[in-house]
Amino acid sequence: MKKVTNILLLMAVITFFPNAGRCQEIITVRPNEIRDVLVNPGIGFMTFQRFNGDTLNAGKKWTEGFPIEYQSFDGDPTNDRYPNTSLAYFRLYWKFLEPVKNQYNWAMIDRALATAKSRGQTLLLRIAPYGTGPERDVPGWYREIMGNEDNLPVEKWQTDPEDPRYVQYFGGMIRALGERYNNHPDLESVDMALVGAWGEGAGSERLTGKTRKGLVDCYLEAFPDTHLIMLLTDSSTNHYGLSRRNVGWRVDCLGDMGGFSPDWSHMNDYYPQAIIQFGMEDAWKKAPVTLEVCWVMQHWKDMGWDVDYIIDQSLKWHISSFNAKSSPVPAEWKSQVERWLNNMGYRFVLRKFTYPAEIKAGENMAFTSWWENKGVAPCYHSFPLAIRLSQPDHMEILLTKADIRNWLPGDKLYNDRVRIPDHIPSGEYELSIGILDKMTKHPKVKLAIDGRNADGWYPMGTVVVGE
Repeated sequence: MKKVTNILLLMAVITFFPNAGRCQEIITVRPNEIRDVLVNPGIGFMTFQRFNGDTLNAGKKWTEGFPIEYQSFDGDPTNDRYPNTSLAYFRLYWKFLEPVKNQYNWAMIDRALATAKSRGQTLLLRIAPYGTGPERDVPGWYREIMGNEDNLPVEKWQTDPEDPRYVQYFGGMIRALGERYNNHPDLESVDMALVGAWGEGAGSERLTGKTRKGLVDCYLEAFPDTHLIMLLTDSSTNHYGLSRRNVGWRVDCLGDMGGFSPDWSHMNDYYPQAIIQFGMEDAWKKAPVTLEVCWVMQHWKDMGWDVDYIIDQSLKWHISSFNAKSSPVPAEWKSQVERWLNNMGYRFVLRKFTYPAEIKAGENMAFTSWWENKGVAPCYHSFPLAIRLSQPDHMEILLTKADIRNWLPGDKLYNDRVRIPDHIPSGEYELSIGILDKMTKHPKVKLAIDGRNADGWYPMGTVVVGE
């Protein structure tokens, strides 16, 4: 048997392999776990209005809502004072996407998607209806329709959502967005921005059922094949969204330990209660939880807030990704952030893998596997688990029927069989495993085990294919 670097191979034993139909030699592999920080799809930190390799925001400032100011790129996607990541987040005000009624500036989103892909990232997207102040108002053409709107019942509203034209026009933009980008391979998720400054949902509890349903349904119907994320806003809105679809949730003030009031904080007096009261406590099992820093992490440090407590609360809430607003991470918190990253989202450890030492072409090869997801959430993409048989002159990639979206935190046993093609030449093959990109059939997910090859596959040993 060939030596497999950094993989612990147990001695092969003669046993009766389940479903194989005969006694044969079985190879048992117990890979070594690693503790490295892994950059994997859909999890971890994200860049904000920026991409891997860009210069971070200065000081404690950040930008949002306006078109991205693209930086020159030197070809190095690594980040200084910020984790490398598989995610980029673009937040844009409606006025910039639809500057003229029914005419959309798709080029802005196309470029963001393409840039993210070129930096090894997928894109999270929010089209906010407006921000605060006249320069962040609704589109000019919509303001002409509505005129000046005084005495709105919510301070953070720039326009009245109960006017049916809001659902018609803002909702129409969402439907046009979905028609163009639903199921786009480089679009990670879409925020369900409904009302309020920055699309954060202020006043959503005041909406009538008709308006609430109209706005939520725009997203649900426009993006049937894309992950949707609801802000944690109010019981009626969140319960309605969940009643129609598996949606994820997010909040935009993770870490606030009293920055608005000495007697109240998001971390202690809003999020823990709202997650339960709004029906979101189990949403993480089917759709992602993505959280955003309140201010920036340096502000947490300046305020003396307990970063370990903040991290632990987010993990309890099954966080998959975190927007730190492309602001530097305090150097003193490097070890805490690495601990966070090693628990955030999914983290797959292959504990044991068994397969027969010999198999014939045209037969089914049975295998067993024991996995542990050491993260706090599943993977929300249906990346296929595959076995590769390879030798210098021939290679076969055999897809299993595993659905890794069901691999919740903890142990998972997955036993299956794959058919060895009739045409495969006889001989000795290296057997490797990988979790693949559906389109390219190249490995997509890094495992928390030793032995990863330069091409992303994990060798398990060798198998002899006979005629």
